[in-house]
This record gives sequence, C-alpha cells and structure tokens, in this order.
Amino acid sequence: MVQTLAIGGLLPATLLTPVAARDGVDVGDNSVFSRLVPADTVEQSAAQEYAQMLQQAAAQKALGGPNHPQVRRLRAIAQKIIPYAVSWNVRAKDWRWEVNLIGSKQINAFCMPGGKIAFYSGILEQLRLTDDEVATVMGHEVAHALREHARARMAKNAATGIGANLLSNVLGLGQLGQTVTSYGAQLLTLQFSRSDESDADLVGMELAARAGFDPRAGVSLWQKMATANKGAPPQWLSTHPSGSTRIADIEANLPKVMPLFKRDPAS
Repeated sequence: MVQTLAIGGLLPATLLTPVAARDGVDVGDNSVFSRLVPADTVEQSAAQEYAQMLQQAAAQKALGGPNHPQVRRLRAIAQKIIPYAVSWNVRAKDWRWEVNLIGSKQINAFCMPGGKIAFYSGILEQLRLTDDEVATVMGHEVAHALREHARARMAKNAATGIGANLLSNVLGLGQLGQTVTSYGAQLLTLQFSRSDESDADLVGMELAARAGFDPRAGVSLWQKMATANKGAPPQWLSTHPSGSTRIADIEANLPKVMPLFKRDPAS
C-alpha cells in the first residue's frame, strides 16, 4: 500500500483560518470558467489520477518513503504553507493534502486540484534548491490549485468540444459534466496560460512569504531555471512567461510581500 501524508489532518483546525488582512498581492477573482464545472468533480478526478501515479511510482520503486530526508523536508515546508491556503480558497480547509517525492531526473513539480502535491527528485537535485526556493516552487504549484486554473482549463477544453450545446447544458451540467470527467486523465498534462502562470507566481510568492520563506528566492530560482534550461522553459513550465519577465514581475511585487515575510526563528 502506498504511504502518503494527509497533511491537512495533522494541522490543528485553529490554524486553518483565513489571513485576517487582505494585504499582499492583488490578482483579482478566480476565472469565471472555473464555475462551469463542479469543484468536486475535478478534485475527485485529480485524487484518482494522483493515486494511480503513486501506485505506478511505488511499483517502479521510485516513490520516496516517509523517512526519506527529502520527503520529510518537503512535508515540513508544506505544513508551513498550507495554513495560509484557505485565505485564497475556502475549499482548501477540507482538502486531504498530500505531498510526495517521485524519483526522476525531470525538473518537475505540481499540485493537482484538492491539494495533491508531487515533486520530482530532479528539480531538487539538479537545481540544488534551498528551502526558500523549494517554498517558492511549492507556493507556485499550490497557487494553481487554489486559483482553480486546472478547473478553468478543463472547462474551456470541454466547452470547446461541446460547442453550441454548452449553453443549453451548463446549468444542469449534462454533456459538460461528462466531458469534464473525460478530461481527468489530462490533469497531469494540462497547459496553463501565461496569465495563469503570472498569477501563480505572485500568489505563490505571497504564500511562501507568509509561511516564513524569503520571497526574494524567486529571483535566484529563475536564474537557476534559466541556467539549467539554457533560457528555455523547463517541462514543468510549458508556455510560461520568460525567466526575465518573471524575475521583473517578482521584483516589482516584492514591496507588497516583504512586509509579510517573517523568518521563523526555528528555521
């Protein structure tokens, strides 16, 4: 049986409360497309796809065990970030968060809808990420889930396939619901838009800062990404803005998140 960590179950309920002040970055509301399909449908599809991925990794002896140093490190960082997730999406308080490590040379990481996080060992080893940089990556991926980018993308794909039938079925789901279910297997390969990626950069930077990780790590992270990929986006960042653009956006928003950054004395 695959061993995972349901992080949400380990956090005291008192921690899972919205951040009192809505300071920090301003990225507007979630896409209206995300409202076209039930969140439960997307999250259930994600949980199934994630479980299958873990089973395959375990069968190939590529799944990091609970005592693996990097697994413990990732889960410790996640435990600091997750309490701030609910301020961006109230559903996050009920998610069964999981964090796992997959043995692979790929420079890759993701967070599926419902809080299913995975890092590939390649991104940690090849880029030699610091904890602050890991938190930046994790915050970015968690932001995708909180901002429901996959849900919106699936709705757009389904709407494109349905065409004229969309408006007549959307309120009762009908064909749209069936089509979205069929997209569950594509959760690992969905490509986000540039605006989605910029959105996730800023929200992720704020999450990391509130959790006690230096948001300036986004600059060093993208410098490492550029070096590792010779200026081209890595696999986990398909169709993303260029590294120089992202660094400029991060630096422009640092004044908004630096006041939120308070280093944990125990770190």
